[in-house]
Amino acid sequence: MSERTQFSLGQLVATPGALDALARNGSTGLEYLQKHASGHWGDLGDEDKSANDAALRTGARIMSAYRLGDGTRIWIITDAEIDEQHNRQATTILLPDEY
Repeated sequence: MSERTQFSLGQLVATPGALDALARNGSTGLEYLQKHASGHWGDLGDEDKSANDAALRTGARIMSAYRLGDGTRIWIITDAEIDEQHNRQATTILLPDEY
């Protein structure tokens, strides 16, 4: 895995639940965003990881999942590309039950 950014994140947003969970774990979330943007998909199955790898080529939605220090699971979802320049509108950090 390269630590080089693989795709644009667009605007960064987070849900209240995700912000609370990150704060509880002493994190701003930046380390998880860096992993996500560099193609480290976290706690996903092989099929979902393959779908993300394909999305790097096709422009589809990208999702990663990580566990915080206290075991809380967070998701990071980057919207599909919106134009030929490979721009994406937003990346959201959220808890699975907030989806």
